[in-house]
Amino acid sequence: MIFMQKAIALLSGGFDSPVAIHLMRPHLDIIPVNFHQLPLTDGSEIEKVKALSKHLRMKKLYLVPFTPVLKALVEKCNHKHYFILSKIAMFRAAELLAAAEKADYLISGENLAQVSSQTLSNLTSITKHVPMEIFRPLLTFDKQEIIDIARKIGTHDLSKGPEICSLLGPRRPSTKSNPDEIGRELKKLDLDVLLKESVRNAEVVFF
Repeated sequence: MIFMQKAIALLSGGFDSPVAIHLMRPHLDIIPVNFHQLPLTDGSEIEKVKALSKHLRMKKLYLVPFTPVLKALVEKCNHKHYFILSKIAMFRAAELLAAAEKADYLISGENLAQVSSQTLSNLTSITKHVPMEIFRPLLTFDKQEIIDIARKIGTHDLSKGPEICSLLGPRRPSTKSNPDEIGRELKKLDLDVLLKESVRNAEVVFF
């Protein structure tokens, strides 16, 4: 039996992250994690993520309550940096799960310039504040390429519908950022405490 290294993959209900998982699955033993916003939202996004995980033949899924973390970002940090800071928080929470699962890598469905947090400078700011290696297999894909793959692998119809990642986000998010400035924003939070609490309250779903 060939030993495969593990990775924790951020999985939303959209098109991108399931395709990223599919592309990396031949190379890594992947465990997905979803950061949900209950009770601000209903459970439909969670059900979508469960269905995607099952379709992608994942063995288990972490469902992490993230509303307290996101509210803290809104209350204490410059709101224009919300999407950058929230993605860093998600990656750092994923690192806690990676430590528990003995995983070596993180996986994300991010790709350049598709939304505000995914500009070159913002991806740089995110990466500089996440110690673990992040694989971004869709980095240079355009949206149509991703949708075409989603149709081919059968995740397209499961992923259809609006995403709720922008629920607490600003109307005019920053499209350029400086890693040092983002670092100062992170220091406004008790981030380690918030993340440990969220991960402690995670639900694990087995398939």
